[in-house]
Amino acid sequence: MLENTSEKIVTIFGGSQCGENSPEYQQAEELGARLAKAGFTICTGGYLGVMEAASRGAREAGGRVFGIVMNQFKSEPNRYLTDKVASDHFYDRLQNLITRSVGFVALRGGMGTVTEVSLVWNKLQTGVLERRPLVLLGDCWKEVVTAWQKNLVVSDSDVALLDFAESAEEAARILVEKSEEVRIS
Repeated sequence: MLENTSEKIVTIFGGSQCGENSPEYQQAEELGARLAKAGFTICTGGYLGVMEAASRGAREAGGRVFGIVMNQFKSEPNRYLTDKVASDHFYDRLQNLITRSVGFVALRGGMGTVTEVSLVWNKLQTGVLERRPLVLLGDCWKEVVTAWQKNLVVSDSDVALLDFAESAEEAARILVEKSEEVRIS
């Protein structure tokens, strides 16, 4: 587990397949830089795509970047990490990505991103995590959440736990504003 420190950690989720020219990569890189400049430590899954972009943006802005990597994966973590935390199991990895963060951002990704968003959202719904921002960045998310509301048991009060942002600037502003009151125990 990550040590309990006074640093403010934001975890960024997103697809590993998003290349440098994709909007998600560019948004994540800008977001990482903005959050690092605002004094946040960035935490990601540590590999490519959105994870690399957020790490790159933060590192190039002089920030600290945690990568929560899996011992089972054969691929190398991205080169922008300042610290690595290795996990043997997916659930341990998810716990490390979640438990010390004062906020979360998810960009478009695959089933891994859906799993991460679902777990954080469920922990917020059930009170396992005290209220903290879960920002869904990008125009895909409103349509996804609407489909979940239409086809699953997702209430308006569940959706009220989410924040939606169209830009990295807006996501960073939400995190700065809403994470002030979050206390990690």
